[in-house]
Amino acid sequence: MGHVDPRPIGVFDSGVGGLTVLRALRARFPSEPMVYLGDTARVPYGTKSAEVVTRYSLRNAAFLVAQDVKLLVVACNTASSVALPALRASLGIPVLGVIEPGARAAARASRSGTVGVIGTPGTIASGAYQRALASERPGLRLHVEACPLFVPLAEEGWVQGDVPRLVAHAYLGPMRQAGIDTLVLGCTHYPLLREVLAEELGPDVTLVDSAEATADEVGQLLDRGVVGRAVAGPGALRVVVTDLPDRMPELSARFLGERLERAEHVDIEAG
Repeated sequence: MGHVDPRPIGVFDSGVGGLTVLRALRARFPSEPMVYLGDTARVPYGTKSAEVVTRYSLRNAAFLVAQDVKLLVVACNTASSVALPALRASLGIPVLGVIEPGARAAARASRSGTVGVIGTPGTIASGAYQRALASERPGLRLHVEACPLFVPLAEEGWVQGDVPRLVAHAYLGPMRQAGIDTLVLGCTHYPLLREVLAEELGPDVTLVDSAEATADEVGQLLDRGVVGRAVAGPGALRVVVTDLPDRMPELSARFLGERLERAEHVDIEAG
């Protein structure tokens, strides 16, 4: 279907959280080669200004374009919330963030029109999900909550038991009372906490994983021939980081579902 393009799909994030997006893409498109860049030297992006995040994002994109990628997926919610216009204006390839696909999926999924969004303080403060949801489905009743403790819990592997359950109960209580029927997991770390979140909210609340929603939209680009498919598989994977995290084997096993003994180290400071 469509033309053949063996070039890789490029994915970047501020750190390792975006490996959940890479995982969704690899599961869906096993023939596609992929290059992942984690800007681990400058993580987190959520505490930085929009100007700085945009500058970092353009530098990440330039590195991936130099690897001859055919499509750029911005796996970072913070970068997706502020840098997409600059990226789309400066790159000659399709650019997809994680916020718009997540918002579209949630707007479709909600029966009652009452939707919750959880994310890092930076993502929630940016208003990006709120704007995207309002434009997808005007009149939605939105309940948003910044959940800063979920990221360290996911990275430490505390995704079951009393500690994450108590934190989830505290963060999600107001949403439960508001009667949301759909919750957007607006941070790449949050899918690791899916079981605890589902337990807290009950079976009637649909959890929308932005990583899965983004993989769906990449599929639409491939199906429509906007981007050509690679035909031979399995697709090669390169994981590149700007600082070597000692815990890469453990973190990759947790976030990517594949244990990477080491990642490639690059310095993209220049430029």
